[in-house]
Amino acid sequence: MAYFYLAERRSAMAVGSNVSTQPISLRNQMGYKVCNMASMRRPAMEINLDKADGAWATSYSTMDTISGTVTITATNDTRFDDIDIAFIGEAKTHVERLTATPSVSGQAEASHRFLTLKQPINNAELPYPRVLQAGKTYTFSFTFNVPAQMLPRACTHPVASDHVRQMHLMLPPSLGDAELAGHSGKLMDDFAPEMSRIQYSVRAKVTQVREMDGSPFLIADKSKKVHVKPAFEEQPPLNIDCKDSEYRIRVEKSIKKGMFKGKSGTLIMQSPQPKPLVIPGARTSSAHCPITTIAKVLLRFDPADEKSTPPKLGSLTSKMKISTFFASTTRQNFPSRSALGFDLTQGLYQESISLSSLCVESAQWEKHLASPNPSNPTLSRRDSGISDSSRSTSTVSHDSLSETHFHQYMATGILSPSKHYHGSTFYTAQILVPITIPSTKSFIPTFHSCLISRVYALNLTLTVHAPGVTHPSMTLKVPVQVCAEGSASGTENARVREVEMGAVREVEDVFRPRSVAPTGMQVGVRMDSGVGDEAPPEYMAWGHNVRIHV
Repeated sequence: MAYFYLAERRSAMAVGSNVSTQPISLRNQMGYKVCNMASMRRPAMEINLDKADGAWATSYSTMDTISGTVTITATNDTRFDDIDIAFIGEAKTHVERLTATPSVSGQAEASHRFLTLKQPINNAELPYPRVLQAGKTYTFSFTFNVPAQMLPRACTHPVASDHVRQMHLMLPPSLGDAELAGHSGKLMDDFAPEMSRIQYSVRAKVTQVREMDGSPFLIADKSKKVHVKPAFEEQPPLNIDCKDSEYRIRVEKSIKKGMFKGKSGTLIMQSPQPKPLVIPGARTSSAHCPITTIAKVLLRFDPADEKSTPPKLGSLTSKMKISTFFASTTRQNFPSRSALGFDLTQGLYQESISLSSLCVESAQWEKHLASPNPSNPTLSRRDSGISDSSRSTSTVSHDSLSETHFHQYMATGILSPSKHYHGSTFYTAQILVPITIPSTKSFIPTFHSCLISRVYALNLTLTVHAPGVTHPSMTLKVPVQVCAEGSASGTENARVREVEMGAVREVEDVFRPRSVAPTGMQVGVRMDSGVGDEAPPEYMAWGHNVRIHV
């Protein structure tokens, strides 16, 4: 920042002189100020992105190429020392801490620059001497590739497991910027609170080194935001603990015959984790296609006696709950709602949207003869919709069953019995619930970063018609993933990159030294690492950089 000082000019007084000092005129003062402002005017900078896939790029995905030009025009001759062009990814959060102690309350802020890709500029492209001539326009091109993941130094804080580290090193999607959310030029809500934001931008700056102390001085600075939607593949199903209040994939409810008539039996409702919702990649033709999946609801009725029959079903409604976790300190594990009570550095923002309401009165019940467990079911590899029912869920209400018997029940599509089951006849039913997310909202993939996380859950509520009493209801909270496809250009770039790396490895194998010694003889040969193991040039990614203000 330039500061302008204007003072009265006084003539030097000689000893014994009686010549008085006089201020300069107001006209001269204004002229001096205008000249100073004109000489210190910053150069004008513009960042222009190239077209992608035949249209102006509105979003980029994994391995996509971000290219364009930076133009600099100076109004007067300006000396400079360096020009930097970089692609930057940064996360920012702030958490309001409200406690009974005023000294502890306040706002904690954190920022994490997790990605910095620098564009190499040849010295021959820079003017010599390093002076931007007045009225002349200088153009510099840049090319960046959106990486598939970040370098390990982007996440150097302690974590609970390698899986957490792997998730933190995945490139997070853009979040919380209303100017870029959506697709095809339409701005849509991405359910992000003001307390969390992830931004990507192309930034160009011109710097000059001060002669007095050698510190850099910023002459001009310009940035252009871009939207990044990386490709996210399906992750393994969650291992849900029976004590987890955030999710509930199994619930039991006693069904009454009527007022003061006792119980008819126990109704069990359970749903495995459905297949993920897959959103289209950046700039794909399927951007307007519906995004759907199917949730399976398994029912079992254990009658209290042989005369009891299954209850009549009513409706089944589905809702999507969107949860955004944010924190002012780095996360060592995946965030949980149960930790909010004692962790003042973490916050949570949730929204729910209604998806569908189905009438399930016509659901067919299937009667099964009394049997402690299915007769010799064929055990095979279970899909992701079944494998979520692990050891933790088997202890919810069927402790008397062995682990083997429980998996046998799931392999046959039959739920394990309730704690009130006495080995009598039981009934089962299945309901398929189509899940379609609205196209008027911008959904981002499920992700976990050092400061911000986004998760989704399905709330499935089933109502039952019971005689003489208010219609009871049962609600499941099932986790669901949102994944993202890659763009067509990014997929092609990844394929070409893999072919090139394969060719490099083949050439290295030809020229790599080989041992011709007899079998069993120890010969030491130094094996150099391949090109693919080296970091790309000018790739810089820093670990967490947290600033906290209270």
